[in-house]
Amino acid sequence: MDSPSSFSTFSSYLRALSHTPSRLARRAFSVSTSFEEMSRVRARSGSSMRRTLRWFDLVGLGIGGMVGAGVFVTTGHATRLYAGPAVVLSYAIAGFCALLSAFCYTEFAVDMPVAGGAFSYLRVTFGEFAAFLTGANLVADYVMSNAAVARGLTAYLGTAIGVSSDKWRLTIPSLPHGFNQIDVVAVAVVLLITLVICYSTRESSMMNMILTALHILFIAFVIMIGFWRGSWKNFTEPGNPDNPSGFFPHGAAGVFKGAAMVYLSYIGYDAVSTMAEEVKDPVKDIPVGVSGSVVIVTVLYCLMAASMSMLLPYDMIDAEAPFSAAFSGKSDGWGWVSRVIGVGASFGILTSLLVAMLGQARYMCVIGRSNVVPSWFARVHPNTSTPVNASAFLGILTAAIALFTDLDVLLNLVSIGTLFVFYMVANAVIYRRYVATGTTNPWPTLSFLCSFSLTSIMFTLIWKFVPTGRAKAGLLSACGVIAVAILQLFHCMVPQVRKPEFWGVPFMPWIPSISIFLNLFLLGSLDGPSYVRFGFFSAVAVLFYVFYSVHASFDAEGDGSLTQKNVEVHVEPTQIEDQILKV
Repeated sequence: MDSPSSFSTFSSYLRALSHTPSRLARRAFSVSTSFEEMSRVRARSGSSMRRTLRWFDLVGLGIGGMVGAGVFVTTGHATRLYAGPAVVLSYAIAGFCALLSAFCYTEFAVDMPVAGGAFSYLRVTFGEFAAFLTGANLVADYVMSNAAVARGLTAYLGTAIGVSSDKWRLTIPSLPHGFNQIDVVAVAVVLLITLVICYSTRESSMMNMILTALHILFIAFVIMIGFWRGSWKNFTEPGNPDNPSGFFPHGAAGVFKGAAMVYLSYIGYDAVSTMAEEVKDPVKDIPVGVSGSVVIVTVLYCLMAASMSMLLPYDMIDAEAPFSAAFSGKSDGWGWVSRVIGVGASFGILTSLLVAMLGQARYMCVIGRSNVVPSWFARVHPNTSTPVNASAFLGILTAAIALFTDLDVLLNLVSIGTLFVFYMVANAVIYRRYVATGTTNPWPTLSFLCSFSLTSIMFTLIWKFVPTGRAKAGLLSACGVIAVAILQLFHCMVPQVRKPEFWGVPFMPWIPSISIFLNLFLLGSLDGPSYVRFGFFSAVAVLFYVFYSVHASFDAEGDGSLTQKNVEVHVEPTQIEDQILKV
């Protein structure tokens, strides 16, 4: 007989709340296994997602997912407010950091090709609560970044047809600033893409490849025009002599602040890892698709940022639509370029929206499989083989936020959440290499991860708050020496207990440790209000876990949904063969 649900009656829920401490102790640190994630947990969606994607699909999805959101939405803000012409270096730093994180994602995705991405990776290493907090931040990042990008699309569509975006938005004075411009176009675009991704993953990939190919042509055009019509003096001279000059108008700190802001640009490769369950040959296709797309996009970003910096002095760049606005209003016959760029940016923003919305739905689907949110989200439609419920719900939520929330309110909160998730995945890949649950003492590895993170945080705080001088240089050097010493000591004294069978992060534990440091360093570059918003959202997520998720998860464990008892769920023979080969 099934155990009574914690939510069947109000009295049952009150009784469940009284057992919250014991349930937290049982479920919060409970870990899953790769086999469970790929068999019993995946089977909770009912129908399976079809394996139809190859490496070129993943590269196309990666490029489509990243190019658009970054260059056409965040570059203007990062250049105007923080980095100046050195935004080129901001993109290079963010790209390097993303590549290191991509290696960490790839090791997990090859070994465990499921749609859950970082949520699943954290669930098999640090347990259910860490996975939930990470998954909640990821879904929030996707929803808010997609809303931001959709509103950016309105600005570029307006440029393409020569109509100001202000005329497309309805201003309501009674609403607070930042939430008072109603954007119906952004809502319509989000809902249209939601219908496409609900229909078919394969067709969505084909649509992305076509739009991405057209977009790449526009990117090449923008780069060529920028280097042809631009001037090298704009790299060092501002438009207003009263503003700081030089390639680094706001110093190295501005470059890293810019890198933290444009890191939003790289959230697309994370979406690629969520497609792992639909890849034909995960071992060969995922490493090429994830890492290859990051490298290609980083080169494109740096070239486009350099092109934009040549076109205009940094203090004259339009923060909302930097590329198209650089040519608007020109009287020398080049005003048409603004409209061409507007069309190209619209293609790029559409592809980034398409890929990110594919990714957010798959995250929500797998979180639903674990029962920490209602299992309704886990259902995969038998005809379309897509997570229709998760796609529809998150599409409507994204559209609602895009309707009224301004771009500035969203960007930094998205960056801080993304950096936090990438930081957690880098920790997880080290933990999984050095700790075998039940047989290995985890404390040496946990001690290393904590001490290395604390040293990185100290370095970041010194960089940000200590005045420039010999004292600052000495403290930074001391932190660097301590971090390297901790890393080398761990490397020499703690043996790896697990070697990846197919693909693993090279130079373990150095690369993921550098990723940990860079993510924390970029987190330190963000402003205070971003941390307040992040803390508020994380607190809401924790409350949701305490008042709902842990009880739903406990119920699922009791009725066998999360244990070996769940043998009646249908798993296709091909899936079982896959698991035998992969595990």
